[in-house]
Amino acid sequence: MNPVLAEIYSTILPSAPFIIAAYALMWLVLLIYVVMVVRGLKKTEAQMSILEEQVAELRAQKH
Repeated sequence: MNPVLAEIYSTILPSAPFIIAAYALMWLVLLIYVVMVVRGLKKTEAQMSILEEQVAELRAQKH
């Protein structure tokens, strides 16, 4: 790290690198969570579509 930046960090906020790392980790975890939820939603939508088709076929067979 640049000595000037190190001095600025030490005078302004000694734990700034840790706070930046914590925020980066938080955003990474949030991004992974959102990706997992979206994948699960797409899978559920595909299953619902298949189920709707099967229900429609069963109703067509009864009539």
